[in-house]
Amino acid sequence: MLSTLRRIVQEVNSAHDLDHALSIIVKRVKEAMQVDVCTVYLLDMVSQHFVLMASDGFREDAIGNVRLKWGEGLVSVVGATEEPLNLANAPDHPRYLYVAETGEELYHAFLGVPIIQHRKVMGVLIVRQHAQRLYNEDEVAFLLTVAAQLAGAIAHADAIGGIKGLGNHATISDQRPVTALPGAPGVAVGYAVVIYPQADLEAVPDRKVNDAEQEVKIFEAAVEAVRNDIRLLESRVGTSLDAEDRALFNAYQLMLNSDSLINGTIERIRGGNWAPGALRATINEHARVFDEMDDSYMRERAGDVRDLGRRILMCLQSVDQRRPYYPPQTILVGEEITASMLAEVPIPHLAGVISARGSSSSHVAILARALGIPAVVGAVDLPIARMDGCEVILDGYRGQVYISPSSTVREEFIRLANEEKELGAGLEELRDLPSVTPDGVCIPLYANTGLLSDITPSRDSGADGIGLYRTEFPFMTRERFPSEEEQCKIYRQVMEAFAPRPVTLRTLDIGGDKALSYFPITEENPFLGWRGIRVTLDHPEIFLVQLRAMLRASIGLNNLHLLLPMISHTAEVDEALRLIRRLYGEMTAAGEAIEMPKVGLMIEVPAAVYQIDALARRVDFISVGTNDLTQYLLAVDRNNPRVAELYDSMHPSVLYALIQIMEGARRQHKPVSVCGEMAGDPAAALLLLGMGVNSLSSSVASLLRVKWVIRNFTVAKARTVLDSVLQMEDARSIRQHVDRVLEVAGLGGLVRAGK
Repeated sequence: MLSTLRRIVQEVNSAHDLDHALSIIVKRVKEAMQVDVCTVYLLDMVSQHFVLMASDGFREDAIGNVRLKWGEGLVSVVGATEEPLNLANAPDHPRYLYVAETGEELYHAFLGVPIIQHRKVMGVLIVRQHAQRLYNEDEVAFLLTVAAQLAGAIAHADAIGGIKGLGNHATISDQRPVTALPGAPGVAVGYAVVIYPQADLEAVPDRKVNDAEQEVKIFEAAVEAVRNDIRLLESRVGTSLDAEDRALFNAYQLMLNSDSLINGTIERIRGGNWAPGALRATINEHARVFDEMDDSYMRERAGDVRDLGRRILMCLQSVDQRRPYYPPQTILVGEEITASMLAEVPIPHLAGVISARGSSSSHVAILARALGIPAVVGAVDLPIARMDGCEVILDGYRGQVYISPSSTVREEFIRLANEEKELGAGLEELRDLPSVTPDGVCIPLYANTGLLSDITPSRDSGADGIGLYRTEFPFMTRERFPSEEEQCKIYRQVMEAFAPRPVTLRTLDIGGDKALSYFPITEENPFLGWRGIRVTLDHPEIFLVQLRAMLRASIGLNNLHLLLPMISHTAEVDEALRLIRRLYGEMTAAGEAIEMPKVGLMIEVPAAVYQIDALARRVDFISVGTNDLTQYLLAVDRNNPRVAELYDSMHPSVLYALIQIMEGARRQHKPVSVCGEMAGDPAAALLLLGMGVNSLSSSVASLLRVKWVIRNFTVAKARTVLDSVLQMEDARSIRQHVDRVLEVAGLGGLVRAGK
C-alpha cells in the first residue's frame, strides 16, 4: 500500500487541474483497494450541498449532477462527524439515502472518510463493494491518508477561484479573494509583475508576447545552445561511461529533436505565450505522460524531461537579455520576494508586494513596512503563473488579494486608499510635535531601518533617532563580506543624518531567515540554530571588523549605541563586552578620538526573560525584539503560513513576559525600548505605555499612528486598559477590547491601521 500511496501522491501532484487529480484518485484507489466503486463528493460552501465530483464505478452521467443537502445520506454523516464511517451493509444504516441516479442499489459495503483542510470539511472520499463486509484497519488508514493528500489540492483549487460544478467559475474570480497574511499596512491597486528565480521551471509565469516570431527565434537559439552543451558534455565524459549511461545523452538529443516537444512549445509561443511559459507548459505535459506510466523505469524518465526543461530555461535566460518592465503601480509578485528583487524596482513605480511565502514578521514584510509599501505574505494558494500583467488589488490590512477585480471592487478599494491618504495627511500635523502623554510623560519614538534609502524618510518623519539599524542588510546585498571601510562609510552616513539624536546599530544578525549567499548556514531548524550573537562570537574576526567600523564612524558625533542580538546566556554578554572594551582600549591607545558607546542587548528568547535582572546589570539599556520573542514563546514559526495565524503578540503569555522584563529592568534602573512590529501597532503601543515602556522603535510608516495614541492617553488610563486585558485569556478578546477603547477615544481610524 505504501508504494501505491507514493505513486498516487506523485500523480496527483503532477495533475494539471483538480478534475484530473480527482480522476486519478478514484481510479487508483479503486485499483489499489480492489473495490467496485470509488467516489469523491465535495462540499459546495455556498449552497451547503455535497456534489458528486468524481467516480469510478457509478454512472458517468451522475458526476456533477448528484447533489446531497447537508444532513442527507451517509455522506453527510461522515462530513458532520469528521471521522470514518465503516459499514458492512450501508442500506441498514438509519441515515442511508438511496440515490437512483448513481446505480448504487448493487453495492453494500461502505467506507467513507472526511477530506479536511485547516479544520474545514472540504468533502468525502468513499469506496463501495457489492459484498457485505467491514473494511480492515489497513484499508481505513490507507483511505484516510489519500484523503489528507487530496485536501490540499482541493483547498488550492477553491482558493484560486472556486471549483467547476460547485456554483463558481473555474477561472480567477474577483468575488473570492486569495486569503493570506497581512504583511505591511495599506491598500494598493496596480498590475502584477511576476518575479521568479533563475532556472526554476515551475516558477515561470505565463506572459503575453507581442512578437511571436522573435520569441520563436529566442527559443530555437536556446535549444541549439543546449544541443551543443550536451554534445560537449558527451565528448568529455562519454569514454568513461558504459553504453547504458551513454544512452542518456542520446535520449536528450532525441528529445531535443522531438517534434512534440519543440513544435509543441513553438505552437504555444505562437498562441501568445512567451518562450519560458510555453516551455514550462510543454515540459509539464510531457513529464505527466511518463508519470502516469505503469513501468517504474519509464516513470523515472519524467525526471529526465524536467531536467532537460531546466537546461533549456537556463539557456533561454542567458540568451534573452530583456529586463522585466516595471510599469507605474507595479505589484511585485513571487514565490519569495527578496531584498534584491525589491531593489530592482524603481521605488516610485512600486505600489505593493505579494509573496507566496513568509509571514507578517518575515524579512520581506519588514522591508515593505520600512519602505511604506503595502504587502501581503503567506499567500500559499496564489495562482502565480497566471497573474503576470493582471490588474491586482492587495489589502495589506486583512491580508487579501483580488485578481482581475470588477469595477465595483476596484471602486471600493480606491475609496479606501483615498481615506488612507486623508488619514496620513491628518497625521502629518503630528510630525514635529513631541511624543508626550497628556500627563507629561515623554516616550521617545525611534525608527527601525536598514536601508540607506530609508534614512531621509526616517529623519523627516519626526523620529527621535534610530532605535534599530539592521546592519545585516549591507551584508545581504553583496557577494562577499563588506570591508571595514565600506561598513564605516555606511554607518557614518546614518549617524551624521541623525546627529545628535541617538543611532542604535545592531551587530550582525544573520541566520534564521536571514541568509548570506557567500556564508551559507545549512541547518534543519535554523531558528533554533546558529544565528545572531552566536555566529559573531564564533567568528570574532567578523565581529571585531564590524565593531571597529562602527566606532570609527562615530568619531566626532558620539551618538552611537550598540545592540547585541539573540542573547540567551550571561556568558555571551560578558564575552561581547570583553571584545568591545578590548577594541576600545586598542583604538584609544592608538590615538583615535572615540567615546565608549552605550551597549544594550535584545531580549528575544524566553531564557533571557527569566534572567532579566542579571542581564540588565551588565548593560546600559534593554531592547525587546517582540517579533522573535513572540515566535519563541508561542512555538510558532512566523514564516510558516500554516501556523502564522497563531502568531499574535497580544497573546497573554507575551504580555506577561513583557511585564516581567519591564519590572526586572526597573529594578536595575535600566531603560527598556520595545522594537519590532508590536511597537508600531497602535493598540499594542497603548498596552506598552501602561507597562511603563521607556521608548518605542518601529517602522517609519507606523510612527505617527503610535504618536497619536501616546498624545491622547495618559499613563494612568493606559494602565487601566492593561489591567482590564490581563483578566482575559486569549489574544482575540484582548485585541477587540483595545480596539473598542481606541474607537471610544475617537481614534477609530487607527483600529484598521493597526491590523
